[in-house]
Amino acid sequence: MARIFILSNRVSIPSTGRAVHPGGLEVALRALLKEHRCVWMGWSGKVVDDPAEALVHRSSAAGTEYIVTDLNSRDFEEYYNGFANRVLWPVLHYRQDLAEFSRRDLSGYLRVNDRFANLLIENLKPDDVVWVHDYHLMTLARVLRSRGFTNRIGFFLHIPMPPPEVVAAMPHHSQVLGALAEYDLVGFQTKTDTVNFARYIAQQFGSSPHLGTIPSGLRVGTFPVGIETVEFQRMAQAGQGQETVCRLAETGLDLVVGVDRLDYSKGLGLKFEAFEHVLKAKPEWRGRVTLLQITPKSRSAIAEYAAMEQELDTLSGRINADYGDVLWQPIRFVTRAYGRDQLAGIFRIARAGVVTPLRDGMNLVAKEYIAAQNPADPGVLVLSQFAGAAAELRAALLVNPNDPEAVSQAIQHALAMPLAERRARHEELMRALHRTDISKWGTSFIAKLTSGNGLNRPEVLAAE
Repeated sequence: MARIFILSNRVSIPSTGRAVHPGGLEVALRALLKEHRCVWMGWSGKVVDDPAEALVHRSSAAGTEYIVTDLNSRDFEEYYNGFANRVLWPVLHYRQDLAEFSRRDLSGYLRVNDRFANLLIENLKPDDVVWVHDYHLMTLARVLRSRGFTNRIGFFLHIPMPPPEVVAAMPHHSQVLGALAEYDLVGFQTKTDTVNFARYIAQQFGSSPHLGTIPSGLRVGTFPVGIETVEFQRMAQAGQGQETVCRLAETGLDLVVGVDRLDYSKGLGLKFEAFEHVLKAKPEWRGRVTLLQITPKSRSAIAEYAAMEQELDTLSGRINADYGDVLWQPIRFVTRAYGRDQLAGIFRIARAGVVTPLRDGMNLVAKEYIAAQNPADPGVLVLSQFAGAAAELRAALLVNPNDPEAVSQAIQHALAMPLAERRARHEELMRALHRTDISKWGTSFIAKLTSGNGLNRPEVLAAE
């Protein structure tokens, strides 16, 4: 039976002897790893100074083989800190104004993609299937095709795909995003992302904006990532008994919760401003409502992220000083990470979940907040219209995150919403969650990738 090679920047290797909370991609691929012979390849997470010390490590667990490679410091700086996170990340999040392009970083990105491709080539057999994940490894299929490999190769972009007019602002975009045309199937989170990519490829390979100009053999499709809905419901019920959750509940405060990685795409400063508007509009709520913002640090080696944390510290501190008192502070801004079981319990007791990124591929926190709720007395989700999840979660309170006053009004609506309306919205949102449960996601993509239907003609697949 053919193996499935999964390639991603980071690899979640199971560990023994300590509790590990699985990463998002591991959760998404769990069913696929159980049902198929898989080999997961990527970066080990280790950076070495001497290129000669960059080793390849092999292990296996629960029927899956893991092959990871170290990176030397130059590769890490140019490929990861450089091109991936200073160019591709901002451009694909519609922030081309923040991109810092350099030819050196592009060379590093291409060099590391070559390294991953070479590692794959050493292990690949003719009937193996390859599935590449996310913006770090866009050019990998081009390397394989140039070496004569005809294996089925799929790609999935977990973050947004902007319109071609935005992508074109990136120097040498055709060398990177244009390389996605070498894949057999390219998947996206939303129909909008899929259409944006189809337009981009059409413009790259012909003057017509129609799909007939897409290279023969390329298919693109929408495969929205979901969560393990039933499991997360159980986790939230159990999480209510955790000490941290119990102590939060005992405060008697109406809890508004946000959980976002530290990143400019999350719009955290605007969220804090929106909550300040709540305190201005509803002075009687002071001392009764608090915003708990959990924001694990990310990319600490990049100076801009450290500056961002400082700015948020300053903003939340100023709001707390202006509106708080000795017994209550409006915003609790926490930068440590919490396990999914703890977060599930916190979500369940929160009266409102505020998920307001400026742009997001999907945003699974929004789905987890919904799944965690008590159906008899559910909280309300306030969701950015620019999160991929908004395409499915139409019964949430959808907002423009760039408008703090509008977000403030939505938070006020959420906190004052009658029980009957909260239940009706929650029921509709749960139906949406079950439609895209993660148990079917990986197998659905692989089935489309290995299917013979349509592989010899350009095609945009219907949304899953």
